Amino acid sequence: MTGNNNSIIKKMEQIINSDIDLNTRKDDIKELFKEFKKANKKLNKILTIGDKIQRKDYDGLKIKLNEIRELNDEVERTQKEVLSTIGTIAEFRSNETGLHVQRVSWYAKILGKNYGLNEREVDLLFHAAPMHDIGKIAIPDAILNKPSKLSFEEFEIMKTHAKLGYEMINDSDRPLLVAASIIAHEHHENWDGSGYPRGLSGDNIHIYGRIIALVDVFDALGSDRCYKKAWDNDSIFNYIKKESGKHFEPKLVDIFFSNLDEIINVKNKLENRIK
Repeated sequence: MTGNNNSIIKKMEQIINSDIDLNTRKDDIKELFKEFKKANKKLNKILTIGDKIQRKDYDGLKIKLNEIRELNDEVERTQKEVLSTIGTIAEFRSNETGLHVQRVSWYAKILGKNYGLNEREVDLLFHAAPMHDIGKIAIPDAILNKPSKLSFEEFEIMKTHAKLGYEMINDSDRPLLVAASIIAHEHHENWDGSGYPRGLSGDNIHIYGRIIALVDVFDALGSDRCYKKAWDNDSIFNYIKKESGKHFEPKLVDIFFSNLDEIINVKNKLENRIK
């Protein structure tokens, strides 16, 4: 099982390091998703059997149970690496460096911890965050990298990336993949219900989605994109304050500004790592 997931990682690294334009490798990436899902389904079966054995408490199988637990830990570590790598692939498709997903993860960790999430929840949030835009793999290049404002029809297509990302990874009950599917699905929902794809509002939006909504916008506004130049910090801060209670949960906005020094420190460390 571990070897299967390691093989997946090697294939993804080959795609990233290839001289071939990533935009031509979409079929390869989709095939990797299929392999990743199959590997996790096999793991779920193994762990289910292990849980049943544990409940029966067969002393003679305790060694096997320990092996299953070790396998579980190894696969979870592998999953984290897989999600980070896949998230980076999505950023390359958008002509980004991959640092966006790293920064979003670290910002999310800061907000999650100070929001009151427990250590396990913060860890899941941190490692699942890179998958927030994975659905963009399925968005046409002409829309994804258009250097001007999208038309209404183009924006409607762009909006489908949230549901598409969810559908790619929602068939596993592994906690990390559950967190990733929630983030992919809900990071464009708005506190006041004006977001997409389902128009959720307030606490009906999972806390992971609410956190990523804020940190994703913060990082996107502060970065050059094909359709805009980076905003200065004051303009970004004013926008976030203005959108408190509309786009963003007010409590999260307060936490964001209460921990602004730490957030800016992360931004400064990561934004120029790759040139």
